[in-house]
Amino acid sequence: MRKIVLFVFFSTHLLSSNAQNAYLLTGSNFSTYHFNSPMTTPLESGTGNFYEIGYSLKLKPKNLFYNVGINVNEYSAYAHSTANNYEWNTKYLGVQNALEYRFPIGDKFKVNIQAGINISSIVYGRQQINGVYYNLMKQGEFSYINIDPYARIQLAYTISDIGFMSIGYGFCKSFFWMNNTSEKLSITTNQLVFGFHFNIN
Repeated sequence: MRKIVLFVFFSTHLLSSNAQNAYLLTGSNFSTYHFNSPMTTPLESGTGNFYEIGYSLKLKPKNLFYNVGINVNEYSAYAHSTANNYEWNTKYLGVQNALEYRFPIGDKFKVNIQAGINISSIVYGRQQINGVYYNLMKQGEFSYINIDPYARIQLAYTISDIGFMSIGYGFCKSFFWMNNTSEKLSITTNQLVFGFHFNIN
């Protein structure tokens, strides 16, 4: 009972009923694959898209927000030599939770700094080796739960009372912690982020 009372008190203290936003983010992923077994052919970074839709809720401390959303991330990589050509293309559907702090800069601009965790699972995966395609959906190093700690920084411009638009940079590191196979994979991703944020007070 005491825990319930403390939880209710904590929630009431933190949450505020104003300055809520719905947001839509899109942009490009620049990803690098890291396998624990070194490849004889050096891996090259690949590009893909990402899409995210979510909700920002203002917390009681000034300019602090809690963000929750769903997203789709595309990760790709390449390797080429005179004898072999490799290509990986994957898509992951995820749910993200993050804290965001907004620093006002004058009347129209602000800098938003965000850090959180994205949890996702593969919804599409294909590997190409010398023109032959393989399904990655059931490959252990790709198919388990993907945990992505990430951080973003965005420059935002206010558009009257409608909301604001933003542009920024994100970085995340993907780990497949439930993978119990001998082949281990992690993915490092740099993101170019564009966003639209709508006030829903």
